[in-house]
Amino acid sequence: MGKKRSELPEGDDGRTIVDMNVEGMPWYHKPLSDMVPQGASKGPKDEMTREEQRAFMWGALKASLLVALVFIGVFFLFILFCDKIWFQ
Repeated sequence: MGKKRSELPEGDDGRTIVDMNVEGMPWYHKPLSDMVPQGASKGPKDEMTREEQRAFMWGALKASLLVALVFIGVFFLFILFCDKIWFQ
């Protein structure tokens, strides 16, 4: 067996940049916070209230309407361009 080096390579200060504990690797160990007994729950689930659900839906609707209006506007400008400039 090889002898472990006591010195770090040049330019290496010994700090960890990325955690290499990746699921699927042979050395993977589950974090202790994920090790909950089968019968126990992880804690209370945060449910949205009716007001929060309405606000979420209204925001999603406004965003989708904005995107649709942009597409309709671009289509209208294309038809206008074709009618007035391209097909004359």
